[in-house]
Amino acid sequence: MLLVVISLRCNMLKNKNLFVLLLINHVDTTGEYMPSVYHKPIKRKPSGGRRRPHRKRLPKRHIGRFPAETKVADEDYRKKIRTKGGGIKIRLKAAAYANIYDPEEKKWIKAKILSVIENPANREFKRRQIITRGAIIETEIGEARVTSRPGQDGVVNAILIKKTAQAIQKTSAE
Repeated sequence: MLLVVISLRCNMLKNKNLFVLLLINHVDTTGEYMPSVYHKPIKRKPSGGRRRPHRKRLPKRHIGRFPAETKVADEDYRKKIRTKGGGIKIRLKAAAYANIYDPEEKKWIKAKILSVIENPANREFKRRQIITRGAIIETEIGEARVTSRPGQDGVVNAILIKKTAQAIQKTSAE
């Protein structure tokens, strides 16, 4: 599906160039639509002079990849990506469990992720339930702040912030 959006940039430029944004949607291996965005360069400077590219095409090494956008799901889904030099990077596309460190008990606990409470990276990520580094997630044992980068590391590690009442009762009973 190809969607072309053309907007007129008359406030910034004297000659009222058209700024073209091509938004191309393609299907990922999980069956979801992933947006890919390409911004065309503006051909004129604000002074009216011509802007010319310093090379004909962008080298492959300068082209990035789409963000992993790890979502909360019922089971984990990992994807292997080949990196420069033949290395492998594991991307976590969907997460069900997190390794949570409890500073009071000084031990790691594997807990099910229930939802994303807050994400400082982007406020829309809370609505879309996307996990990134720094996000606050709700788990079975309480609220935790994510310390790992799920799209880069392939795992969700977090530090416990606030325990739930059920988790406090379990630890006091033991």
